[in-house]
Amino acid sequence: MHLIITDAWLARSRAVHLSGTKLLLTGLVVSTGLMLVAAGLYHWVFLKGAREGWPVVGSLVRLVVKDEFDQRDRFMRENLDAMARRVGEMQAKMMQLESLGERVSGLAGVNPVDIKTTPGRGGILVSGPSLSLEELQTTLVELEQQGGRRSDLLTVMESRLFDQKIRRSMVPTQQPVSAVSLGSAFGWRIDPITGRSALHTGLDFSADPGTPILSAAGGVVVTQEYHAAYGNMIEIDHGNDLVSRYAHSSRVFVKKGDLVRRGQKIAEVGTTGRSTGSHLHFEVLVQGVQQDPQKFLQAGQDLPSQTVAVAAVPKGPNRTPQR
Repeated sequence: MHLIITDAWLARSRAVHLSGTKLLLTGLVVSTGLMLVAAGLYHWVFLKGAREGWPVVGSLVRLVVKDEFDQRDRFMRENLDAMARRVGEMQAKMMQLESLGERVSGLAGVNPVDIKTTPGRGGILVSGPSLSLEELQTTLVELEQQGGRRSDLLTVMESRLFDQKIRRSMVPTQQPVSAVSLGSAFGWRIDPITGRSALHTGLDFSADPGTPILSAAGGVVVTQEYHAAYGNMIEIDHGNDLVSRYAHSSRVFVKKGDLVRRGQKIAEVGTTGRSTGSHLHFEVLVQGVQQDPQKFLQAGQDLPSQTVAVAAVPKGPNRTPQR
């Protein structure tokens, strides 16, 4: 680029030749100068005028600041409204959770009156002013406190229900032989061997040899032996002085000290010991005294979700088993 500079007063001219590099450097210098001039004008005119309240500059600054504040306030209001809607949804779900907790508390044995902390609410909808940030924070704190109380309550109910489940699994309410008919019931009968009146201390389930014998409840095998009257006999301790007895089996699959679960196969039906045919003789003993097993089995069918209550029976000698 060639620049020719002419001075009319001095009647002379001067030619300047700018190459590509010089032209680029000149452009950078000019741009930097313009930026410095603009910054200076902004500092000395705009900012100084805003601080000192110059009429035109002050009005312009107030308009810009007001528009910025309006946009910020509108943004915050929209976010607060959205958060308020979410808080309302959380409150509704919290009340549903509380209602569910009250229903479940009855199953867990917890009095719903003692745990009810939030009164019922309702009515027509009359829209009011939006929640402020302080009101929203207060509502969130209340929700957090309610959530903590609900969590504590559900933890207690979980413990209660788990304890009930364990207790149910330790009561002999499981049918020891599946899909078979009941022979002799508990009580007095004519003994099939002697022909005399005798007390039958359990239930007889007629079944083919080899039919699986199932544990009526979870527990520990305390006896596994051959008995002159009972034949191959198994006794399972379920805790709380509650024992179930299985007699006349042909094969045994557990030994003394084994832990068994409810419904586990422990033996097979046979006719060992004092027996006239293939069957299972099943007994339930409370504190060493034979009880009617039918009461336990019937309770398991009628009330599957409740624990079977076992009345305390005075200790006494075992009655002589009769087959």
